[in-house]
Amino acid sequence: MTSGSPMAKSDAETVLHELFVRGLDGDAQAYRAFLQKLSAHLRAFLARRLFGWPDEVEDLVQECLLAMHNQRHTYQSDQPLTAWVHAIARYKMIDLLRSKSAREALNDPLDDELAVFADSATEASDARRDLAGLLDTLPDRHRVPIVHVKLEGLSVAETARLTGMSESAVKVGIHRGLKALALKIGKTSS
Repeated sequence: MTSGSPMAKSDAETVLHELFVRGLDGDAQAYRAFLQKLSAHLRAFLARRLFGWPDEVEDLVQECLLAMHNQRHTYQSDQPLTAWVHAIARYKMIDLLRSKSAREALNDPLDDELAVFADSATEASDARRDLAGLLDTLPDRHRVPIVHVKLEGLSVAETARLTGMSESAVKVGIHRGLKALALKIGKTSS
C-alpha cells in the first residue's frame, strides 16, 4: 500500500500542476477545476494536522486558496506545485497556532479547587445561616408565610391551605415580615 502512496502523490502533483499552469495561461475552466481539486487536497492535508478542529481546517483552506491565488505569480513552474502549496499551507497553519496560543495565554484555566469557589460555597452557607437567624427573630405569623412563599416558592393560596391562615393574612404576614427584616438589616449595617 505504501508503494501506491507515492504514485497517488505523483498523480495529484501532475493533475494539479497541469490545471494550474493552464489556469495561469488564462484557461478559466482549468483554474476553477484546479481550485476545486486543490481545496480537497488542502482539506485532507490540514485535517491530518489539525485533527479535532474542523472549523479551523475549513477556515485555513479558504485562507490558503486566497493566499495561493494572490501569490500565484511567485510560483516557478519548474518546481513541484504541491511543495509550494504545502509551504503556504504550513505558514498559514503556523499563524493559526500562534494566534491560538496567544489567545490561550490570556486565559487562566479555572480549577474547582480555587479559593474563589470555596469562598462562594462558604459565602452561600453563611448567607443561609444569617437568613435563618434573621427569620428566627420574626413571629410565626410573619416568618412562616415568608418561608413558604418567598423561599420555598409556594403560592399564597397553597400557603394559606397549608398553614390554616387566610390568603390575606399570608399576604399581610409576608409584607410585615419583610418590612421588619428590612428594618433589622438597616440597623445592623449602620
